[in-house]
Amino acid sequence: MSKDYHRLNSQVFNINPETGFFDLEKDLEARDAFLLETNQRTHKSKTIHEHILYLVKEGLYEDFYLSYSEQDIDIVWKAIKTENFQFASYMSAAKFYKDYALKTGDKQTYLETYEHRTLAVALHTARGDVGLAKDIALVMIRQQYQPATPTFLDAGKARRGELVSCFLLEMDDDLNSISFQLGTSMYLSKVGGGVALNLSKLRARGEEIKGIQNAAKGVMPVLKLLEDGFNYADKMGQRKGAGAAYLNIFHADVEEFLDTKKINADEKSRIQTLSLGLTVPNKFFDLAKTGEDYYVFYPYTVRKKYDIHLDEMDMSEWYEKLVADPDIKKKKLDARAMLTNIAKTQFESGYPYIVYIDTANKHHALKDLGRIKMSNLCTEIFQLQTPSVIRDYYEKDDIGFDISCVLGSLNIVNVMEGKNIEFAVKTATEALTNVSDLSTVTNAPSVYEANNAFHSIGLGAMNLHGYLAKNLIPYESPEAVEFVSAFFAAVNFYSIRASMIIAKRRAEKFHGFERSEYHKGAYFNKYLKNHYNPTSDRVKELFKGIKLPTQDDWAKLKADVREHGMFNAYRLTIAPNQAISYIQNSTASIQPVVDAIEVRTYGNAKGNDTTYYPMPYLSKKNILLYKSSYTMDQTKIIDLVAAAQEHIDQGISTVLYVTSMATTRDLVKLYLYAFKKGLKSLYYTRTKNLTIEECLLCSV
Repeated sequence: MSKDYHRLNSQVFNINPETGFFDLEKDLEARDAFLLETNQRTHKSKTIHEHILYLVKEGLYEDFYLSYSEQDIDIVWKAIKTENFQFASYMSAAKFYKDYALKTGDKQTYLETYEHRTLAVALHTARGDVGLAKDIALVMIRQQYQPATPTFLDAGKARRGELVSCFLLEMDDDLNSISFQLGTSMYLSKVGGGVALNLSKLRARGEEIKGIQNAAKGVMPVLKLLEDGFNYADKMGQRKGAGAAYLNIFHADVEEFLDTKKINADEKSRIQTLSLGLTVPNKFFDLAKTGEDYYVFYPYTVRKKYDIHLDEMDMSEWYEKLVADPDIKKKKLDARAMLTNIAKTQFESGYPYIVYIDTANKHHALKDLGRIKMSNLCTEIFQLQTPSVIRDYYEKDDIGFDISCVLGSLNIVNVMEGKNIEFAVKTATEALTNVSDLSTVTNAPSVYEANNAFHSIGLGAMNLHGYLAKNLIPYESPEAVEFVSAFFAAVNFYSIRASMIIAKRRAEKFHGFERSEYHKGAYFNKYLKNHYNPTSDRVKELFKGIKLPTQDDWAKLKADVREHGMFNAYRLTIAPNQAISYIQNSTASIQPVVDAIEVRTYGNAKGNDTTYYPMPYLSKKNILLYKSSYTMDQTKIIDLVAAAQEHIDQGISTVLYVTSMATTRDLVKLYLYAFKKGLKSLYYTRTKNLTIEECLLCSV
């Protein structure tokens, strides 16, 4: 009986003779069988207070009674229980209990239900404010808002890592900085975050060191050190270490950097687990378009001559000057050949990520405070960084600003059907801000300094394809783009308002607010000139009963922000959120699905555990709307992402899906189209050999 749920879940592919459709009821039967077993294996307490006190005594929960009274906790718990939560699928239940629920040391007994975890997260992130705790609990139990994995997994626990998803570090061109950031990366990996590093300041292979020619080893040895460090420093086996390295495409080591991901790369130079990304200025695309010579530069010669780092230059202004300067060491490549090289490497490995760095800086609301240099492990974080100067022992360091990512996501279906975007966004913003306040990564001083200065958060979204399919709107349609534009314009409005309210209440603005585009008012101009609310009857109907901001609302918000400021320098970003989307029974992020019924295989000590995950709201009526991302027009995906990006102050993790029929030329065209449409980055490129036998739509 105990493993009946595996058998039942696998039967969803069976065609029900009565309906002529997949037997989706088997998934619900699998869910019920699984929950029956988990109930038998769950520690029972008579009251919520007995439950909390037991876990506090066992050293597993923090003592919530230091911040809340019994009556406070009763209020929050009653709000949770009144919602009568039920998992919507076998996958959602299994994912929660296997990966998120607190367990005994031997993993045999569950110590939390979904309601218990919701309570712990709400109490922890509300920081003693019972009203906020109740609001957080409500948006979570209604599955309108989902904290990212580190927060959802660890909040409220006595022994926990940081509640932060990822970190971005900048490495300067000296051994002190290199060794310091290597150590910092391992520490951050240990506490559970993915770490990305900008290596664009490092000397290229063969550059001089202290006047000795050909002494520098370039970025490749640092890549190896990083890969080994992340493999060594994980979160006690709970979460693997994960890292990424970014390099500017005008860096002289760029070809060698790309070669490390190729199948035929020498094992000594091959990078297997570290992710790689390229930061690409507009000038490169100009050179590729015209077919002009493309020069890459040796960074130390640039710094030595002009006292400015290569990656901090506006290449549209500096490129010709560097080419003409005989003191700058350089070599000539072919820009179009480089694009083809990137495409070939992506076909083989999915890498490199591509960051349109000038686009990111053009739309940067804090451009007068600093430059965006790179992105993170999933290419959706875009914040300013300033390098740190790490001196010798007993000498004071100059600590700059690096980045931490405090993430969570709205479930578009449940937010829309709840008819209150404002409440969900406001509550999520308050919760994420408190998580930022609780972040104390003192062993990463540049991250600590920036977190205290900017209070940056990243509210994202999921279940877009699910929402569109449920409402019978094709993902590739103009109506989908119209919906996305209106929805994210509203999310942007309410997140700015929420940040303004926090700043007003606390009488505190983010560092440098007066120099931002928010204070100047320039950020709001497009909303005063353009109308983003829906125009078609079909999309208007979707927003019926939902308050969308008018141009007058934007004008008032502009005035309020100028008067009171904003607490969060960065607010919105759309991460991949795959793991937490399963708990929400949601499609991931705003990306299209791969299959109408997803097959996930997890390796474990006893073999492979395969789970079948029907897409939410799947029916005979809408299955054709769950068209696989591999068979979609990729330019339509980019169009939809671009519609959201206009309202997202950071970035969007965007995957390209290509089949074996695609060519490198096809992929290059997509890079250029994404650049033209104003995307800030491209994440992985996924490739697949698509055959008619693999098409689920042919089965029904």
